Amino acid sequence: MMSVPISYYLILSAILFTIGVAGVLTRRNVIVIFMCIELMLNAVNLTFVAFSRHLMSGEGQVFVFFVMAVAAAEVAVGLAIIIAVFRNRETVDVGDVNLLKW
Repeated sequence: MMSVPISYYLILSAILFTIGVAGVLTRRNVIVIFMCIELMLNAVNLTFVAFSRHLMSGEGQVFVFFVMAVAAAEVAVGLAIIIAVFRNRETVDVGDVNLLKW
């Protein structure tokens, strides 16, 4: 049975992380930025799972489970904040949201 080399997983993870960073740096919509942050988290999770499988250890997979649990809580809180800002400002554009100004 052929197995996929770990370098393929790491390359895919690096590509996904780079796409996420580019999205965070170039986009102005808060929801798209939020999705790009989640993409970066999933890229790191892929790296953890790849190393866990390569080293024949379950610790990386357990760590991924906790990261996913924290990411789910982050999504719930983050989307609630985004909805609250949208109700007050009627926009989710980063440039238009100035909550610290009067």
